Amino acid sequence: MPRERGGAAVGPRGRRAVALVAAGAGALALSGCGEAVTRGFLPEPATEVGPEVIGFWNATWIAALAVGALVCFLVLWAVFAYRRRAQDEVPVQFRYHVPFEILYTVVPILMVAAMFGQTVNVQNALLDTEQEPDVTVNVVGKKWSWDFNYVDEQVYVSGQQARDLNEGAEGLPETLPRLVLPVDSRVEFVLTSRDVIHSFWVVNFLQKLDMVPGRVNIFQVTTTEEGTFAGKCAELCGAYHSEMLFEVDVVSQEEYDAFIADLEESGNTGQLGTELDQYELMPDQRAKLPEGMRN
Repeated sequence: MPRERGGAAVGPRGRRAVALVAAGAGALALSGCGEAVTRGFLPEPATEVGPEVIGFWNATWIAALAVGALVCFLVLWAVFAYRRRAQDEVPVQFRYHVPFEILYTVVPILMVAAMFGQTVNVQNALLDTEQEPDVTVNVVGKKWSWDFNYVDEQVYVSGQQARDLNEGAEGLPETLPRLVLPVDSRVEFVLTSRDVIHSFWVVNFLQKLDMVPGRVNIFQVTTTEEGTFAGKCAELCGAYHSEMLFEVDVVSQEEYDAFIADLEESGNTGQLGTELDQYELMPDQRAKLPEGMRN
């Protein structure tokens, strides 16, 4: 007999229809965010090493969810298996359980060791600078903007201080420093700071690195996608930290060459020096600089 709900009969066909509608809605929702789910809701990668970062990110979440599900199951199992079944009954008491103690000691050690090992592997891939780069850019962080020295081309881009741009917030993107890179090229970033600790972060590169006064930090990426990507400082560095933004344009080699030529025609030749730096580079750090920056 069909069941009555709200005065209307719901038979087997109605229930099947409801199930099909629900399944269709679920499939539609998943199809819309399926790609985002497969990359763990991280931004779409624009570098060669990005998929490796996403794979590690997803693996850690899967492991964490598996551990959480196991812990919840064991808690519920203990609650129901060893509950008091009668008012005058006392559940069996255990002072220790050797197999369980071995389990929850050995398994976490193995998991931490595996995660540590994979973290080292991914970190080594992110910080690998053994290959010869196609483009070398000295990225200089300053309160609160960026300078970009194209070392091999001997041209530069100088950013304005963020506090001078407050009144023009509506057109802010047009005033931001613009870092242009060629696609399918290995780019080396030589990171320095003029004042305090900043952090160079291009969101779609899925990688960031601190810029420490007096030190030189270096990493490389291989660009794989053309487009415009957001860049920002990822280290709280003062009053206008939130406005320390820049844009990255990954373009074809022809467009990149035209951009460099435009900088030369504009008179942005040479390199922005260290005259405004508050701290000198430590002696052992100067050797990390590319040849064109050691003068």
